[in-house]
Amino acid sequence: MTIMLAATAATLFGVGTYLVLQRKLSRIIIGLGLLTHGANILLITAGRRGDPPIIGSGDRAGFADPVPQALALTAIVITFGVTALLLALAYRSWLLTHDDEVQDDVGDRAISRVDVVHDEVADQEKVIAREEEP
Repeated sequence: MTIMLAATAATLFGVGTYLVLQRKLSRIIIGLGLLTHGANILLITAGRRGDPPIIGSGDRAGFADPVPQALALTAIVITFGVTALLLALAYRSWLLTHDDEVQDDVGDRAISRVDVVHDEVADQEKVIAREEEP
C-alpha cells in the first residue's frame, strides 16, 4: 500500500512539474494543484496507523501521529488561498488579453541584455566613487 501511494505521489509530482513549466496559466494552476496533492499524499503516508490520538486511552505507542494530518490540513488551506489568487490573476489576464498565456516580462528581457547590466554597474560604480571621495 505504501509503495502504491509513493508511486502515486511521484506521478503527481511529475505531471504537476510538467504542467507548471507550460506557458498557459490554466495549466500552471492545474500543475500547482497536482503538486500540492502529491505533497499531501506524502504527508499522510508519513504518519503511522493507530487509534485516534484524542479519543481513547491506553498505551501511547498505539496512537496515530497527528502531526502529518495537521500539516496536510494546513497545506490544503494554503493551497486554496494560492489557487484563489491564481484564478483571480487568470481571470484578470483573460479580461485584458483574451488569452491565458504567460508573456515574457519586458524588464526581464532588458536586464538579460549585456549592455543594460553594464550601464547599471557603471552607474553604481560612479555612486560608490562619489561616496568614497573625502
